[in-house]
Amino acid sequence: MLGKGVVGGGGGTKAPKPSFVSYVRPEEIHTNEKEATEKEVTLHLLPGEQLLCEANTVLKCVQEDSCQRGIYGRLVCTDFKIAFLGDDESALDNDETQFKNKVIGENDITLHCVDQIYGVFDEKKKTLFGQLKKYPEKLVIHCKDLRVFHFCLRYTKEEEVKRIVSGIIHHTQAPKLLKRLFLFSYATAARNSPATDPKKHAVMFDTLQDWCRELERTKGNMKYKAVSVNEGYKVCERLPAYFVVPAPLLEEDIEFFQGRGIPIWCWSCHNGCALLKMSALPKEQDDSMSQIQKNFSDRIYRTVHRPPYETAKTEDLSSNFLSLQEIQMAYSKFKQLFLIDNSTEFWDTDIKWFSLLESSSWLDIIRRCLKKAVEIIECLEAQNMNVLLLEDNASDLCCLVSSLAQVMMDPHCRTVFGFQSLVQKEWVMGGHCFLDRCNHLRQSDKEEVPVFLLFLDCVWQLVHQHPPAFEFTETYLTVLSDSLYIPIFSTFFFNSPHQKDMNVHQRQLSLPLTQSKSSPKRGFFREETDHLIKNLLGKRISKLINSSEELQDGFREFYDGWHSRPPSYQGLLLPHLEGPEIKVWAQRYLRWIPEAQILGGGGVATMSKLLEMIEEVQRLQEKIEARHHSQEALQAEAASPPRTSGRLSSLFPFALLQRHSSKPVLPTSGWKALGDEDDLAKREDEFVDLGDV
Repeated sequence: MLGKGVVGGGGGTKAPKPSFVSYVRPEEIHTNEKEATEKEVTLHLLPGEQLLCEANTVLKCVQEDSCQRGIYGRLVCTDFKIAFLGDDESALDNDETQFKNKVIGENDITLHCVDQIYGVFDEKKKTLFGQLKKYPEKLVIHCKDLRVFHFCLRYTKEEEVKRIVSGIIHHTQAPKLLKRLFLFSYATAARNSPATDPKKHAVMFDTLQDWCRELERTKGNMKYKAVSVNEGYKVCERLPAYFVVPAPLLEEDIEFFQGRGIPIWCWSCHNGCALLKMSALPKEQDDSMSQIQKNFSDRIYRTVHRPPYETAKTEDLSSNFLSLQEIQMAYSKFKQLFLIDNSTEFWDTDIKWFSLLESSSWLDIIRRCLKKAVEIIECLEAQNMNVLLLEDNASDLCCLVSSLAQVMMDPHCRTVFGFQSLVQKEWVMGGHCFLDRCNHLRQSDKEEVPVFLLFLDCVWQLVHQHPPAFEFTETYLTVLSDSLYIPIFSTFFFNSPHQKDMNVHQRQLSLPLTQSKSSPKRGFFREETDHLIKNLLGKRISKLINSSEELQDGFREFYDGWHSRPPSYQGLLLPHLEGPEIKVWAQRYLRWIPEAQILGGGGVATMSKLLEMIEEVQRLQEKIEARHHSQEALQAEAASPPRTSGRLSSLFPFALLQRHSSKPVLPTSGWKALGDEDDLAKREDEFVDLGDV
């Protein structure tokens, strides 16, 4: 086949052997389109999905330093995704795919997952938006899951280029109406298809009985009660239909300010203390109304603060903690470290990688979130105080901090069932604005603020530090983060339970437990990394992340006391907050960068090799025993195939093709000439010799 297949270019280092190689002149391509069409990969559409536009003879590129390799195929845009349909991907990689998403293929990009679109004009990359006067020769798509796609349009018909580029820009960047999301088309078309009952996987908290059972599970039913005053959302559209409040609270108190200024129960500790959250009362300029609010707040506060029997501490997250703008700005800088176009850009970025990481402040924000959760736990556990979290709408940082505290204190939340129920209770029913925070409608006046992704990153830190304490792995969290941008589940596409109930009855997201083991601690360097480099990494990270903020004496005593004892994974679980312990979530952020992967490295590859060795020992033992039997039996045993681990990497089960580029030019001096470890840790953004050690 000439019209579609692997294309090789000059320059670069030796590429892996493809199944065939085709060298095609541009004028030959269109003459072979008929032949190419006979082998086109079928476009698989979900129920309700419609094809919008397409272009043929598109080259999906694998970027290298000075050449282009890739395969020809068809680029399509539907109302759900952008998809590239080329020849069998084994033409570029003969290894089996380690991981497959059941909904999204390797070359599929949901429209909600598109972050930025760039066009290449005369080797210059420019951001694409709106109506174009000139169309690019290459399309570069940066995705929110940090994939980067390059599509060469040089050999595509001009009218098809205009159609596909305009279609992709419009359907990924133009503001949308809620009802025009693919979620609704899919819901209508799939209504009669079999769906898994979500109640088998997680508590939905959409009935009064669900809340009552949660109260009984945490033994909070002596002081708190589930109420149905908001049934039908007649009091407040922001709150769920059912929730839990202090037992002395009257229903008319809930109705007085439409659910604002009311302590809402999140979780009860074993000692009877509770974690609660409360939204702020509306700001009033009128003095008489302000006095009414003050009297109301004082009376409501006494329902959870009744010394000496019961005391409460308030934690104002709106004024004494992070702002949404800080989170948005930090992640915007942080993600650029991983949106890598080619090997040259990877190594250029590597020169200042730690400085860029520090300037993003993302890891420091994670540390501050974990520390705030530990502070809350210290009040509940050590001081026997109720904790009342305050926030303007109690739907962003309240969700984050309360969820982290429960993951650390409640082993039930560290199971798959419990974690799904926690997300449903604190985030979905808690009114987190997924629609706005993910900017699914592409509103120009809204910035994407990844609060839920920040929560998952914090949970990953706990999973990474204490893997035996969790029933799920980091892969579970990675797939969950990807699901934020897949509009076939209602979980992450609404701002409130009311908005969801009024618009769609849709299946909820339920993710299976992944069987792969959590990866052990590891650095960012290749297999040749030695002990000195690992020490250097720890010192550099420690310098970058350690905060000047000193820990209070009571907190320090509680924190150090827990870490001085062997951990009990069926009880309280605290993270390490020291600088080197807060790490980059490598599986999520580095999985699409071949240079950052170690083939044959990582925990899964190590375990696979151990299993191979065990099986080999067993086969040898069987052969020894077979000496007492016939020669035929011995030959039969010898013919049994050995176990092979296939291609495993440090970022299993996600693995990309290696970009076969040469290493950057590094200094050839030995370690002695570079100075001792302390000197190296102080140096800013210097090359380190890896090649000659």
